[in-house]
Amino acid sequence: METKAGFVAVIGRPNAGKSTLLNHLVEEKIAMVSKKAQATRKRMLMIVIHKNAQIVFVDTPGIHKKEKLLNQFMLQEALKAMGDSDLILFLAPASDKLEEYERFLMLDESKTKKHIILLTKIDQVSQAKLLQKLHEYQVYQDRFEAIIPFSVNKSVGKKALLDEISKHLSSSPYLYDEETITDEYIRNIYKEFIREAIFENLSDELPYESDVLIERIEEGDKLDKISATIVVEKEIQKRMVVGKNGAAIKRIGKMARESIEVLSDKKAFLDLVVVVKKGWSKNKEELAHFGYIIE
Repeated sequence: METKAGFVAVIGRPNAGKSTLLNHLVEEKIAMVSKKAQATRKRMLMIVIHKNAQIVFVDTPGIHKKEKLLNQFMLQEALKAMGDSDLILFLAPASDKLEEYERFLMLDESKTKKHIILLTKIDQVSQAKLLQKLHEYQVYQDRFEAIIPFSVNKSVGKKALLDEISKHLSSSPYLYDEETITDEYIRNIYKEFIREAIFENLSDELPYESDVLIERIEEGDKLDKISATIVVEKEIQKRMVVGKNGAAIKRIGKMARESIEVLSDKKAFLDLVVVVKKGWSKNKEELAHFGYIIE
């Protein structure tokens, strides 16, 4: 049977649900998910086999203003994914106004690549509002290949989306082994699980001024031991991460460990320490140490 393969950049505003969508499509929790915006910082590949097609999705940070150095890197990651892809999937929550899509259309990369609009979170609007939104997008019907209503919560639209993407991929051997759902190193996935726990358990700006370094992983038959360092910018932030009598870091560790155990299918021991690196997110060399290389 002739096979197809290709890369699909998943694009949208911060908190549009890109990581949630991709975890749903691969039927495994790989990417971190947070209700807070701009949680995803780097590209991540997630791979789905659909009929005779291998679809390599590229999870990206949300498209936003590049005010800070880290934001510059995140926007750079999204634009690179668009430029390197065969097809773009633009996520548009059904409650959003068209301004976000119109900003996307102004990007140079959107003019050179075909794209599909995925109208997400349709379970959060009425049928009348959904029909109205579909009508509004028809103004730009000459720009997109298809518009597909979708809901992760209601499991609506998955087959339609994968069928439509497959239509636009070129004939090709599979690019990855059929059993592979991501090419990401396990240490990077574990790092994202810890970052997710930080985002969910700490408020305000602290998650945005923190990051994680995986220092060591010792894999065993029944137990994995992971040592990681949480890096923050200020002493007061360190105290917040640790919490009174260590309560906050215990919550963070518990949530991250549970995610690790589900993915690895064995027990995990997670050792977390917190250190202060003043101004790390505002320094190009420090950012590069975390893998955020700004060009």
